[in-house]
Amino acid sequence: MKRREFLTAAGLGVAASAVAAPAVAQSMPEIKWRLTASWPKSLDTLYGGCEFFSKRIAEITDNKFQIQVFASGEIVPGLQVLDAVQSGTVEMGNTALYYYWGKDPAFTYGTALPFGVNARQINAWQRFAGGNELMNELLEKYNCLGIPAANTGAQMGGWFRKEINSLSDMSGLKMRVGGFAGTILQKVGLVPQQLAAGDIYPALEKGTLDAAEWVGPYDDEKLGFYKVAKYYYYPGWWEGCGQSHNIINLAKWRELPKAYQAAIIAASGDAWNEVLGRYDYANPPALKRLLSGGAQLRAFPQDVMEACYKAANEIYADLSKTNPMFKKMYDSLVPFRGDSYLWMQVAEGGFDNFMIRMRTRA
Repeated sequence: MKRREFLTAAGLGVAASAVAAPAVAQSMPEIKWRLTASWPKSLDTLYGGCEFFSKRIAEITDNKFQIQVFASGEIVPGLQVLDAVQSGTVEMGNTALYYYWGKDPAFTYGTALPFGVNARQINAWQRFAGGNELMNELLEKYNCLGIPAANTGAQMGGWFRKEINSLSDMSGLKMRVGGFAGTILQKVGLVPQQLAAGDIYPALEKGTLDAAEWVGPYDDEKLGFYKVAKYYYYPGWWEGCGQSHNIINLAKWRELPKAYQAAIIAASGDAWNEVLGRYDYANPPALKRLLSGGAQLRAFPQDVMEACYKAANEIYADLSKTNPMFKKMYDSLVPFRGDSYLWMQVAEGGFDNFMIRMRTRA
């Protein structure tokens, strides 16, 4: 679906507010959908973003269009959301598309390409440089349409039972890591495991895992990882941003009135900003609490970062030879990333670096 057709058919986000007028809503049909999420209810960020989205849909349509949200496991397990939407078991879902990289590695671009871009950059790439169109070209093969609906910002590198002083310390470690990053970590010696949020703590506690990552301080505190693994590493280079999508069964999407399509686009955009804002607000005090509770903050050693970066680019080169969709997205994202960082180095980077240095002088 072309970007122009997509926006024209559904209505621009700004114009969607006009659809909310009661006079329009009163003439629309009453529709009830189900949304299955990849997140447990305990995560008031990601699962809370789904609830926020559902509430906005109801508000915009004067309660004519209602979407009931179900947590991970209530309809299907958290890693089977795409399958449930594709088959029509539910009308829509909220998930991180990189969970399905086993179906096609190109799905990783929907959430975060390791050593990729940050939240502002992925927003710009998707909206103006063709990223949304490319992802929907892929999703169409699975009878789905996707709309970005949440972002975490840059993530942490996770919790380790032992300190990592060099690349050799990573060898053989069993680590829960989301999406495509596991392929890169495996190349440098780790044993990746992909588990849904609710399954991580028990595995870490029992020693089935040696390390685990999720998102960042606020969610990690809720999930309790610091109780069983004290070394907290950064940065989460596999997710310079962590994005989730609202994915919708294509047949169900096409049946919707245009005003309701516009409502979904507008409410998804609102949820994207809502979730990112929540994380930016909640992570700083959560990090302070974790550190005061005994967590040991560590940066990944330089040789770890460089080895992972090298491994990632080797994998991308190989995939680009065999997977046309992966190559199409890579050829789009990489030039965009280069120009974007040139600008950010001047503007955002210059400002942020100065303000970070001044933080203790305020």
